[in-house]
Amino acid sequence: QVQLVESGGGLVQPGGSLRLSCAASGSISSIYAMGWYRQAPGKERELVASITSSSRTSYADSVKGRFTISRDNAKNTVYLQMNSLKPEDTAVYYCSTQPGPWDPFMYWGQGTQVTVAS
Repeated sequence: QVQLVESGGGLVQPGGSLRLSCAASGSISSIYAMGWYRQAPGKERELVASITSSSRTSYADSVKGRFTISRDNAKNTVYLQMNSLKPEDTAVYYCSTQPGPWDPFMYWGQGTQVTVAS
């Protein structure tokens, strides 16, 4: 079971940027996809972005054009570059893995808080 550790969250003003990192305890090269979820208070967890082992990416409509997901298999790390942040991006962000194309996302990290406020 892979262990995931997220980092990079914090407080940022609207319009600012943050880069989140997700370090895996083992190799991610054979994992079908990695994803970033977020959960705001009182809301369900939602998939923000995902990237497959072939680097095919997918984004939620709410973050398209502002967020970029990437992976570095050599470092077993997945990143989420977040630009033009809005207050509605405030949430706890979680990293997760999708072992195979027919598997659900599983093996969550502890999350990192992102707060967008002036």
